This record gives sequence, structure tokens and C-alpha cells, in this order.
Amino acid sequence: MARFIGRYEHSLDVKGRVILPAKLRASFDTQAFLTQQFDRCLALWTPEGFEELSEVMQAKQQIEEERNSVRLWASTSIEVELDRQGRFAIPQFLREFAGLEIEKPAMITGDLDHIELWNPQEFAARVQPSEIKWTTSSPAGGPASA
Repeated sequence: MARFIGRYEHSLDVKGRVILPAKLRASFDTQAFLTQQFDRCLALWTPEGFEELSEVMQAKQQIEEERNSVRLWASTSIEVELDRQGRFAIPQFLREFAGLEIEKPAMITGDLDHIELWNPQEFAARVQPSEIKWTTSSPAGGPASA
């Protein structure tokens, strides 16, 4: 299973494409899957990761309360093709969902089993409280000693 870590920033070009950083590209050939993700970001999945997630979502279809969530997820998921430079196009409806703009930076982060694409301001707003807590804690995860 692929593991993704790190934080990168690249701008979307005039065609709505973003380049996948070279360190994150190794687990992809030319195909990937882009989905809406929690907290108004996008998730980029390897074909294998997407297949695993699809199986989980398919099982949820049997639960009446989950059906519309599965429908939404499936209807907003797309297959993307990576070109030789590692670029892929983000459709307008997904750019709008995540607050990504043409010729503006996008934050690309590893999230272990997938890659996330963020509006940098949204990423900072979501992560900053945890970052403050993390940096003021002891290495063992407890409160920092004075």
C-alpha cells in the first residue's frame, strides 16, 4: 500500500491543472482518482486505494441512512490522467468545492493512504489549532513541562 507524507505548494495553471510533486508521483502511473474529502479539500487516490474505498462505500449503500452520502461521493468522484510532467486537471466543480483558483497556490499534502489538495488558507485554519497543540506538547504527546 502506498504511503504519502509531506507538504508542498504548487499553483494551478490557466487550464486548472496542478502538478503532483515528484516525491508523491512514484505510486501513480498515469491514472488516479479525485474525490471530495472532509473539511472542503480534495483527495487524490491511487487506483488501488480508490478500489478499496469503493468497496467500503458500496457496503454502505445497504444502509438506508448512508445511501445519499454514497451517491454524493460517487457522483463527485472522477478519474484523472497524469501527463508526463505529473499534471492533472481539476474540474471546475471540484475546484469550487475546495476553494482552489486558477493561477493561485494549492497546498498538496500527504495523508498517509491518499493525497489531499487544499486551499492554503483553509488548510492553515484547519491545521493551526492542532499545530499549536502539537508544538507545545512534550515529545511523548503530553503537556510541555515548564
